[in-house]
Amino acid sequence: MKLLTIAVPCYNSAAYMSRCIDSLLPGGDEVEILVIDDGSKDDTLKVAQEYEAKYPGIVKAIHQENKGHGGAVNTGIENASGLFFKVCDSDDWFKKEAYLKVLEVLAEMVKSQSRLDMLIANYVYEKEGEKHKKVMHQRRTLPQNEIFKWEDCGHFKKGHYILMHSVIFRTRVLLESGLKLPEHTFYVDNLYVFEPLPFVKYMYYMDVNLYRYYIGRSDQSVNEEVMMGRVDQQLRVNYRMIDYLKSVKPEIQKQKRLYQYMRNYLEIITAISSILLIRINTKDSLKQKKELWKYIKKSDSKLWGYMRAGLLGNGTNLPGKGGRKLTVAAYHIAQKVFGFN
Repeated sequence: MKLLTIAVPCYNSAAYMSRCIDSLLPGGDEVEILVIDDGSKDDTLKVAQEYEAKYPGIVKAIHQENKGHGGAVNTGIENASGLFFKVCDSDDWFKKEAYLKVLEVLAEMVKSQSRLDMLIANYVYEKEGEKHKKVMHQRRTLPQNEIFKWEDCGHFKKGHYILMHSVIFRTRVLLESGLKLPEHTFYVDNLYVFEPLPFVKYMYYMDVNLYRYYIGRSDQSVNEEVMMGRVDQQLRVNYRMIDYLKSVKPEIQKQKRLYQYMRNYLEIITAISSILLIRINTKDSLKQKKELWKYIKKSDSKLWGYMRAGLLGNGTNLPGKGGRKLTVAAYHIAQKVFGFN
């Protein structure tokens, strides 16, 4: 059995996927790299097969009909033989020094028979044209270099959340959670780091800059114009998160930090959905925003009250055209401050 499985979802990635795969190879025989060609129309599969031939037992090329990013991640989980599981998108990469430190900690956890459900490390926004690289860390929130539980976490501030780029799950946690990401849907990475959390009991945070998150391609899913064109998929994910939190709330509400974190994360996703719908600024999109908040109120009135009274809820529900302009202006300021999109 491998120590770590890394799934690399690829779609028409032939031009840049080598940088990603090359950054994962220093893991050696302890690591399994699943390069998943999601029905590409270029030479993605050929590149993956060349790596498989050159690094047998380490790289495995998997071809499937197009299912979208979520379908590729599902395939990675289904084929994983590693004790731990990580996703690395084909235009991103790992920093070698941090990578080797992470593998060392995972190996020690196995050797000492310590239970570890989720390891968290930093990620870095590699934004095209930006000299300053924004590092997303958890130094003020999570204990470092020790196993801890949710109750040991500090206060999670609004907007301070853990993305897919941050986490390595114990593979069994993903299987036990029954996670099955929707196919042909973007933004499912939010579900990936949301739905397994009630099954996560033991965590470990390393203050190392492992994951390099590239932002710069015009066709990238996080590009704002692209997101506006795919707002239906953003909403699909948003509604599923609402339903999921409602389903697990009775079980996790007593775990104060876990519930607080999941609630805050849902609030952020809802704010993004709301702002995108405001930016589209059509009669239908504004109606969709109202329906989204109405659905939250119907699903969980206490949750709605909390979210609606908060800064994000108020900020995305300012009345009239003037209010909508203020919302968009604030969003663009946040983009510059935090470096996203």
